[in-house]
Amino acid sequence: MTNAQKWVAVFLVLFVGLYFLSMVTGTFEEEPEDLSAYADSTPPTEVSGAEMVKNIGCISCHGADLNGTKLAPAISGLSEYWTRDELINYLRNPSEYDGGERFDDYRAKYPNIVMPSYGNYSVQDLGKIADYLLSKE
Repeated sequence: MTNAQKWVAVFLVLFVGLYFLSMVTGTFEEEPEDLSAYADSTPPTEVSGAEMVKNIGCISCHGADLNGTKLAPAISGLSEYWTRDELINYLRNPSEYDGGERFDDYRAKYPNIVMPSYGNYSVQDLGKIADYLLSKE
């Protein structure tokens, strides 16, 4: 037997011995039956539509007051042009939307600016954003 094999055998015997010793003395901790003791009891905080508009970066292009900048048009007063479902669908994939003359004017006024897609957000989150934007006058 080589020295390496002898050391492996010693550690193996030591490990097995400690395992049986712990079984005999009962030092294993039992898993709790009710795992809710480990769960975080704090409910998740609900994020409002206004906070989401700020967090996803709408204000960086549309302005802090959402009344437009040199980069993007105003997004206040949208209820005149959009329903909730239309706005949610637009936010999910703006490049697929052909809004007619109003959007042609926007494309001329803001060339080379692309509205990002928010399809990676849930419909519930986009609904909160849409509700907030539609309430802004």
